[in-house]
Amino acid sequence: MELYLDSTNLSEIEEAFELGFLYGLTTTPTFMHRDGITDIDGTILKLSKMVPVLQVEAMGTKSEDIISEANRLLRLGLDKDKTVFKIPISLEGAKACKKLVDDGLKVNLHLVYTVQQAYIAFSAGATYVCPLVGRLQDQGHDALDLIDQCVKAVTKYGYNTKVMFSSVRHPEHVRNAIKLGVHACTIPWKVMKELPKSHFTDIGTQQFLEHTKLMTLKVKEVIRKEKGTINTKKTIMDALIEMTRTGLGAVTLVDSKSKIVGIFTDGDLRRLLESNGEGVLKKPLTELSSGKPLTIDANESLYECSKIFGEKKVDNIIVVENGVPVGILDIQDLMV
Repeated sequence: MELYLDSTNLSEIEEAFELGFLYGLTTTPTFMHRDGITDIDGTILKLSKMVPVLQVEAMGTKSEDIISEANRLLRLGLDKDKTVFKIPISLEGAKACKKLVDDGLKVNLHLVYTVQQAYIAFSAGATYVCPLVGRLQDQGHDALDLIDQCVKAVTKYGYNTKVMFSSVRHPEHVRNAIKLGVHACTIPWKVMKELPKSHFTDIGTQQFLEHTKLMTLKVKEVIRKEKGTINTKKTIMDALIEMTRTGLGAVTLVDSKSKIVGIFTDGDLRRLLESNGEGVLKKPLTELSSGKPLTIDANESLYECSKIFGEKKVDNIIVVENGVPVGILDIQDLMV
C-alpha cells in the first residue's frame, strides 16, 4: 500500500519526508488556503522538488480547461513521471482524464462518494480513484463499504486503477485501509505520527533500556558528582543541609580518618523527627547507632548493584573506590 502524506505545510512536509519511505504527497486548494499560501504556482514547484511523487489539482469546468491547466503546470517545470493530476470526478473530468492518460500522464479522479462515480473513473483509465472516507462518514454514510466495493471492482474486472483511501481522521482509518486492501492511503502528519505508537511498546522499550543499562554500565558511570560524605562530629542538621545541597537521599558518615562508619538516610531523619521532635537536629551524628553500611565498588556493574538492592531491600548503597567513598547510589539511579 502506497503511503502518501496529505499536507501543504512545508515544515511538516520536510519532517515527514526525512523518514525516507513515503511514496508521495497529496495537496488540496483547501490546505493551501488554510496555510495562507498565496503563491500557488511557486509552492507547487517547490513541493515537486521536495517529494518523490506530487499529486496536485488541475481544475477546470470543461475537459479542455482541465487539460490546459495540467499542461500549464507541466510547463512550470513539473516532471510528468513524478506528477499526478487530481481532477474532481465528473463526465468532463473523466473525459480529460482519458486524454491525459492517453498522453502518458497520471490522473487521480477524486472527490468520489459513490461506486458509480468510481466506475466512471475506472473506465476512464484513472491512475487513482479517491473516495473521501472521513467526509462521507461525517454525513452518516458507510464509507468503508464504498471502499470495499471499489477494491473488489478493481480486482474482479482487472482495472489498472489504484484505490486511494483519503480524508483520514484517525489511526483507525489506516487500519481500515489496510484491512480493506486499498492500494494507497494519504494521511495527515498528525495521524501519521500516531501510527507507530502503543502503550505496550512504550513499556517494553522502557524495560529493554533498563535491562541494557544494568548489563552494560558500571556503577561509576551513573553515580552523581557529589560524594555526599559528612564527618560524624557534625550534627544531624548538617547532614540535612548536605542532603539538600547534593540532592541525595543519604549521606555517608566518615570519621576523622575518612573511614566509613555508617550511612544516614532521609528515612532515618524522618523517623528521628517523629520520635524526638526538632530538637534532635542539634545532636551530633556520633550519637547515632549505625550498622555496617552496604558498599559496592565503583567498577562493578549496575546489575550487581541491582541484586543488592533487591536482596537487601535498601534504597541507598555507598560507592567506594580503593576503599574510599566516592559517592552514593540511589535505587532511582537505576531507572533510565
